[in-house]
Amino acid sequence: MSTLSHAHCEACRADAPQVSETELAELIHEIPAWSVEVRDGVMQLEKVFTFPDFQRALNFTNAVAAIAEMEGHHPALLTEWGKVTVTWWTHKIRGLHRNDFIMAARTDQIARHE
Repeated sequence: MSTLSHAHCEACRADAPQVSETELAELIHEIPAWSVEVRDGVMQLEKVFTFPDFQRALNFTNAVAAIAEMEGHHPALLTEWGKVTVTWWTHKIRGLHRNDFIMAARTDQIARHE
């Protein structure tokens, strides 16, 4: 189990540094099923979760939304029949921050309990 899933997000300012290449390599090791995507020059974490029906996908979406609200850090969520695509990145810094890895690990934790 990831130690990230027990961590909480820290307040992030617009001048906060993005994760370094070294930090990225260490942090991605804790969430190996997530991919790093680059869209419009912005590095993001993304993972597709599958479910047997729409209701379970929606329940998962709502659970992820609840932790996002508690932490004040919000993902892009695409809910479809039988799957949810979750994308984390830090809008203020236009890239990845440790908070994104924390929330990805916590998202995995929710999926294990769905």
